[in-house]
Amino acid sequence: MALYAGIDCGTQGTKVVIVDGTSGTIVGEGSAPHEMISDSSGRREQLTEWWIEALLLAFRQAIDSASIDPAAIVALSVSGQQHGFVALDEQGDVLHAVKLWCDTSTQRENDVLLAGLGGIKGSLQKLGLMVAAGYTASKILWFKQQHPQLWARLKTVLLPHDYLNFWLTGERVAEFGDASGSGLFNIRQRCWDRDAVALIDDSGLLWNALPRLINAEESVGCLRPEVATLLGLQPNVRVASGGGDNMMAAIGTGNIRPGIVTMSLGTSGTLFAYADRPVVSHSEAIAGFCSSSNGWLPLICTMNVTSASTSVQRLLQQDVAGFNQALAATEPGAAGVMMLPFFNGERVPPLPAAKASLHNLDSDNFTGANLCRAVVESATYGLRYGLDLFQQQGISTSEIRLTGGGARSACWRQIVADVMNCPVVCLAEKETAALGAAIQAMWCDNLVAQPDLLASEELTRLCQRFVRLDEETRVMPDPQRQRQYADLYAGYLNLLQKEYPEVKL
Repeated sequence: MALYAGIDCGTQGTKVVIVDGTSGTIVGEGSAPHEMISDSSGRREQLTEWWIEALLLAFRQAIDSASIDPAAIVALSVSGQQHGFVALDEQGDVLHAVKLWCDTSTQRENDVLLAGLGGIKGSLQKLGLMVAAGYTASKILWFKQQHPQLWARLKTVLLPHDYLNFWLTGERVAEFGDASGSGLFNIRQRCWDRDAVALIDDSGLLWNALPRLINAEESVGCLRPEVATLLGLQPNVRVASGGGDNMMAAIGTGNIRPGIVTMSLGTSGTLFAYADRPVVSHSEAIAGFCSSSNGWLPLICTMNVTSASTSVQRLLQQDVAGFNQALAATEPGAAGVMMLPFFNGERVPPLPAAKASLHNLDSDNFTGANLCRAVVESATYGLRYGLDLFQQQGISTSEIRLTGGGARSACWRQIVADVMNCPVVCLAEKETAALGAAIQAMWCDNLVAQPDLLASEELTRLCQRFVRLDEETRVMPDPQRQRQYADLYAGYLNLLQKEYPEVKL
């Protein structure tokens, strides 16, 4: 029995799944939390040793829960939070705490880089996406300016999952998917971009610090002997390339061919698709990343999904069951109540200073249940706006695979199907990024063992076998409600443009 491990190092914690390569079942799982350093400046940092401690703990939990001999694990892969900046010196020591994707303290540095690229239009033309403060590039410029003595020691720039690969194997490499979110990468040419790098440093130091790029199906190497001992594994365990968490979640939801959209109803909302060509929009809303399946992964993120519904829950002092009960008791359109759910500003459309607002209230429709319906509908309209942007780029949608806390609500799933006019289904395995990593580990291992296999066909076979849909959650759009929601969504867009005329529809 060959076993494979998938590791997902996220912002809040590390998760590990162990998958039986014969039966396709998950035989063990483990998790451990991460701390975070934060302050009012927008600083959000973690220490790499926290990731290692969490990995060891979660790995041990997964092995114990599976009651297996860890020597049966033959390969593993790492999924990691995107965009973080890990600075290594020549000896492999970490030079500074890791600035994370959610660190906003480098906005000024990002403004400088964006201006150097020629603004939003220039960034889209040169790199294929708009560099954002959350990306790695602004963190590197901040590091150079704030810590010149440490900068002089810089030998390698790694992203979070790359660093864990380095800790596991001693190899300093990157792969195309995660690298494409650095702000130093040309997504059309699938390579590091010299001009973007030169905006930070034109001495050659940074260029030489960028790691070698490997394909998604390639192996980074095998475990270092001391790491194998710590994990209880054989030293010949293969470490696959890994990738960013969204890229691994794409594999873990089977989103490796055109037509499938993965949509997350989490604190924020995320939707991404597979493309077999670069997706470069005139809108900065679409991040046209590379995938970790040798294609591209256009992605859109909205800021207000379950964070918005939770705000209404708190106001009404409801638990989740009470909220869902109220939601089910209402009709499409919430008796006329409309909401712009911008409790945290908004990213798509780009309205960082926007505020949440309620509209069309009267003495009859101003009820708690209608507030529940209005917040769910408006959050879903925000994701529909993103789906429309995809469609404008020729990205088709035949099925939406739904993840995140909101996906547990049967009523919300039906609203998504009706608003998007598309079938919706959830996944049997909720830890899709960790599962995607385990599948990638199998992919890499199989291609090494059988070099004649066609990489794309083998990944398709593995996803068909190991990605399992929860068919009990599948819903189809209701024709009558779909027509209602087409009109309601048009009304939402009219309200959005009335309140924020700068939004281009």
